[in-house]
Amino acid sequence: MRGPQEVNGIVLFSRNYRESDKLVKIFTESSGKRMFFVRHANKKNSQINSAIQPFTQANYIGDLKEEGLSFLNSAKDIHPFFAIQQDIFLSAYATYILNLSDAAIDDNVYDPFLFGFIKDSLTLIDEGYDAEIITNIFEIQLLQRFGIQLNFSSCAICGSQEEPFDFSDKYHGVLCQKHWSMDDRRFHYSPRALHFIRLFNHISFEQIKSINLSDETKQYIRQVIDSIYEEYVGLQLKSKKFIDDMQNWKEMIPKRENKIDKQDNTN
Repeated sequence: MRGPQEVNGIVLFSRNYRESDKLVKIFTESSGKRMFFVRHANKKNSQINSAIQPFTQANYIGDLKEEGLSFLNSAKDIHPFFAIQQDIFLSAYATYILNLSDAAIDDNVYDPFLFGFIKDSLTLIDEGYDAEIITNIFEIQLLQRFGIQLNFSSCAICGSQEEPFDFSDKYHGVLCQKHWSMDDRRFHYSPRALHFIRLFNHISFEQIKSINLSDETKQYIRQVIDSIYEEYVGLQLKSKKFIDDMQNWKEMIPKRENKIDKQDNTN
């Protein structure tokens, strides 16, 4: 009989179950997403409670089931993302990243690359890098997990990489200016926004320090990504709506310093 297993994981969400128990969904590095039953997690003396809080990574020990609920017994090497936990704006973007990840693949699917992508995204947000830009990069690169293959790299007609570009649903990718006439219903996106969308499609987080964007450019990028997700993915996540609503009132709260300055620059 197989005994308890130890898995590295990140909490996706948790919810109360009965009076003192919890159901906790964890994205594990080695076994994909699993729903765990945690007995007596809501009791004051629960030793595992700190490990199943939102925005927490740990090594979890329990019985993993291929079907139904798994059972969580204990945890060690607990790493909370403290800055995210304490900041409503950062937690909003982090929640959206986790919700997108949960929607992008089925449970029990082995996907260590996506696990690492989530971990790196949360780490950078927690360290003070611009949560909007991190989220944008995550959204664009996650499209493939939804089965969406879009060509952002070069003109869908001639292969040119010369800007400016616009986006064409007809050709499932960008068109250079010479071939805009090939699609009368092209999206008329901001060329500046598409410049960064193309960059985000292949950038690694090691390069993130070299990206500086103005608020205006970030707004244009947000409009493009929202349009693409609406057209091709069709998700209606509450966490995304919260981010949209948040834009209307965040100016009332002093801005925190980001490690990415708000000027348009890629050098």
